[in-house]
Amino acid sequence: MKSSRLLILGTALAAGVGAAIMVVTSKPPQPERSKIVRVPVATDDVLVATKSLAIGTVIQSGDLRWQSWPKSNMPPNIISKTQMPNALADFKTALVRLPLNAGEPIFPNRLIKAGAAGFMAAILPSGMRAVAINIDQQGSQTAGNFILPNDHVDVIHTYRDEQAAKAGAADPMVSETLLRNIRVLAIGQNIQDRNNERVATGSNATLELTPQQVEIIIRAQRVGQLSLALRSLTDNKASQKAGAPAQNDMTIVRYGVPVETRSQ
Repeated sequence: MKSSRLLILGTALAAGVGAAIMVVTSKPPQPERSKIVRVPVATDDVLVATKSLAIGTVIQSGDLRWQSWPKSNMPPNIISKTQMPNALADFKTALVRLPLNAGEPIFPNRLIKAGAAGFMAAILPSGMRAVAINIDQQGSQTAGNFILPNDHVDVIHTYRDEQAAKAGAADPMVSETLLRNIRVLAIGQNIQDRNNERVATGSNATLELTPQQVEIIIRAQRVGQLSLALRSLTDNKASQKAGAPAQNDMTIVRYGVPVETRSQ
């Protein structure tokens, strides 16, 4: 074999070996990692309840706190540190108008500052009235002192039937249910539990009534006696409108005997 051919063959062999080595030892190019840019979320501090607060609770130190909240998800009109930086001090001794859960953001309409409108007026729904009636502190007119604020009751009117008395009836007293399913706002000055203890003390009960019901109660108080009958939490029928005057299936006790009547 001629030397020139050997030289060409050797060169080709060397080139092939070099290419093989380069293939084995070379690393594939690493893909470029995309850079994630984290945009900081704009936040503000909002006022929240530290614990569950019942209606009528007087706000004390530690009942409210600031909590960071994304500005993009802040409900309108919420109490924020930007708008009310002194809210913790401003709302101390305020009254809770509506129940609050732990961690729940605070809206201004849920608290009543000291010196603002009266609490009773603030908790009344639009169009309703608060009327106090006399009750017996011994419980004879209030289901044995078991009726408490936010319970629902029937209002019973007991009075003397003058016509029956003139006719010589042995028992001229009559009892009738005036109103059904009435919400009790307060017993005496109590509008909530006191230190987690259920209390029912006071010589009057404040009821939540419509203007029409107010007239019924005022007239009834002038003649006879009003008593409250406690209702079960589960006996309110869907068809029974809360606070409706008891005009159907009224039970009247005449001369000590219950008589079923129906209004016409």
